[in-house]
Amino acid sequence: MISLTPDFRTIAYLQGGTSTQRAAYDILTMLGVMETLAAYDARLAGTIPLDVDIPGSDLDIICQVAGAQRNAFAELLRKEYGHLSGFALARKQRYGQTIILCDFTCREVPIQIYGSPEPVARQRAWVHMIAEAHLLAQAKPEDKEAVRALKLAGVKTEPAFAQVFGLTGDAYETLYELGVAVSG
Repeated sequence: MISLTPDFRTIAYLQGGTSTQRAAYDILTMLGVMETLAAYDARLAGTIPLDVDIPGSDLDIICQVAGAQRNAFAELLRKEYGHLSGFALARKQRYGQTIILCDFTCREVPIQIYGSPEPVARQRAWVHMIAEAHLLAQAKPEDKEAVRALKLAGVKTEPAFAQVFGLTGDAYETLYELGVAVSG
């Protein structure tokens, strides 16, 4: 099992990060997202924690929401964030499970909250981020810039990492397997 530096399970590390990371911390703190969703093991995932974001990257908050909690979770999101620009709430099917997706914007930053019955530590967004952090921890500085350049050219994050780090097979599955392996 790898030791994460920073500890991605909280957002405290964002305070000392890039300007984008500090802005993310300010927004999440102002909105009280992590506290409001603490009962659902809310965690920030995606490109901003890894500093491979590009303009327009969103804040991805992932949560564990069991089936019996879905209505309460949706109502909490509506109550807390329904007044924000672009607010949308939907139930969708992903990987054979019903999930809740909530989107809105704050200070021109898109935010997506994802509620799945899967424990957060096993959700794809989290496991992919752990794999990507592992790769970046061993990378040359130019590798991070190469990932960002591919993203700016329209390549999704996982395929960009696969290309830069020479991963074979389906990028999403390969990163998931790597993330599981390095997480223990």
